[in-house]
Amino acid sequence: MNSVYQSCIEYCQRCAEACEQCLAACVKEEDVNMMAKCISLDLECISVCRAAAHLMVLDSNHANAMCQVCADVCTACAEECERHDMDHCQKCAAMCRDCAAECMTMTAA
Repeated sequence: MNSVYQSCIEYCQRCAEACEQCLAACVKEEDVNMMAKCISLDLECISVCRAAAHLMVLDSNHANAMCQVCADVCTACAEECERHDMDHCQKCAAMCRDCAAECMTMTAA
């Protein structure tokens, strides 16, 4: 594995976990319909973070492109989570912001 990716891989893995926790909490909210967009973006973010981490582990030629997509999806997820006051959404938003920044740093290197 290319060690230049190590930090970004870890951010992507932590972000996927934060989105899973947010998703699990969102589906238990009283007004789950209000959380539909958040749930959808959590699912997208989990998928793209895992895919980006996997491509980096493989030292794929497509890792940078996937990390750009990951940054975009993480940013969208953060923006949606920031609209909700729940602690799980706020934690997810912060992790998504951090992951997006790390992915952008990695793609610029």
